[in-house]
Amino acid sequence: MITTNTKITIYYNPKCRKSREALQIIREKGIDPEIIYYLDEPPSTKELAEVLRKMGKRPRDIFRKSEPLYKDLGLKNKDLSDDVLLEHLNKHPILIERPIVVKGQRAVLGRPPEDIKKIL
Repeated sequence: MITTNTKITIYYNPKCRKSREALQIIREKGIDPEIIYYLDEPPSTKELAEVLRKMGKRPRDIFRKSEPLYKDLGLKNKDLSDDVLLEHLNKHPILIERPIVVKGQRAVLGRPPEDIKKIL
């Protein structure tokens, strides 16, 4: 595999078809990315905040709103602060929309997976 000057990182769930497709796109470009199995090792709130900054998004933008836990925890409540939402994403990583690909100072949500080509 080819390595690029700028590290590529993918927040990855092997059970997710979109994650697998995104990883395939990256590898087809000859890139050997760092793979973060975020369900096993959830990103810290600080790490999540940094990824969101690179995406130009806020915590609410990366929640998997179809997850029953989203409703169970009352996360639809618009009064919840970004800090509280980040805590929930860290504590319950199943709620993080995926895949997320990071390259340098940019990051993108791979939904659809072809969107990651924008930063490769």
